[in-house]
Amino acid sequence: MRHALIGAFLAAAAAVPGFANDYTIMAPASPGGGWDSTARTMQEVMQAEGISGSVQVTNVPGAGGTVGLAQFVASSSGDPSQLIVGGYVMVGAILTNASPVSLADVTPVARLTGEAVAIVVPAESPIQDIKGLVDAMVADPGAVSWAGGSAGGVDHITVGLLAKAAGIDPTKINYVAFSGGGEATAAILGNQVTAGISGLGEFLPQVEAGTMRLLAVSSDARLDGVDAPTLSEAGYDVVVQNWRMVAAAPGLSDEQKAQVLADIDKLAKSAGWQKALADKGWADTYLAGADFEAQLAKEIESTSAILKDIGLVQ
Repeated sequence: MRHALIGAFLAAAAAVPGFANDYTIMAPASPGGGWDSTARTMQEVMQAEGISGSVQVTNVPGAGGTVGLAQFVASSSGDPSQLIVGGYVMVGAILTNASPVSLADVTPVARLTGEAVAIVVPAESPIQDIKGLVDAMVADPGAVSWAGGSAGGVDHITVGLLAKAAGIDPTKINYVAFSGGGEATAAILGNQVTAGISGLGEFLPQVEAGTMRLLAVSSDARLDGVDAPTLSEAGYDVVVQNWRMVAAAPGLSDEQKAQVLADIDKLAKSAGWQKALADKGWADTYLAGADFEAQLAKEIESTSAILKDIGLVQ
């Protein structure tokens, strides 16, 4: 009887699909930006918390994440070990680049974080506050150059909304798109642009070091420990939150999806991840599974409307 039970157990175990507890996470951008930081923080925490024995991160920059997304879709089908990070920027880039692939071609897993967008200038800039920057835009929109993430992403959208709130034609803004946060930061520090815009966490080290001046943030209320007004507080009706997500490969079975979701759930609820959120100034906006898929559909619809409104999509 005992041998029969063992045999039945082994037969049942053999019938259950095996899952790789090792992961490769694609950051579809150059090193140094928000997606890269998200992927590498996931890597660190998943390994430290014992969620995965090995996590690798790859970088595939280009076109607001759509180059990496296309590669991911083409190469990862049915592979539960493959993950990709994305977010608000990718939603906009898919629309503005008329990407042949979209988030409908992957398996959305969860929204992980939210972050305010920050506007900065080099420390030696004569511009002292957000009003001074907007006044310069009013005088000559093209003379004010902005360094930010990919065209059509959250940074670009925020500049467009700010221009519109200030009565400036958003199609006249001089926006210089970079594929990674490191490149944009170098352009700002090198005084190659008037101002920079990106997630607050990407600029905080430079602000704290005194090499950048923080003018404003896009949150709905002042942020603890951040010495800068919100755009709304400064008189511009703009509130934006940059959110980031993780998705799995297309073509997964229900069992494979459940395993990936379980691992991401462990990540999101772990002490290591919560500490990382606090350290990086990221908001915990965790939303997973079907609830996230429904929210994502709403985000795609609203982003399309905003991009049309500011002239980035016809």
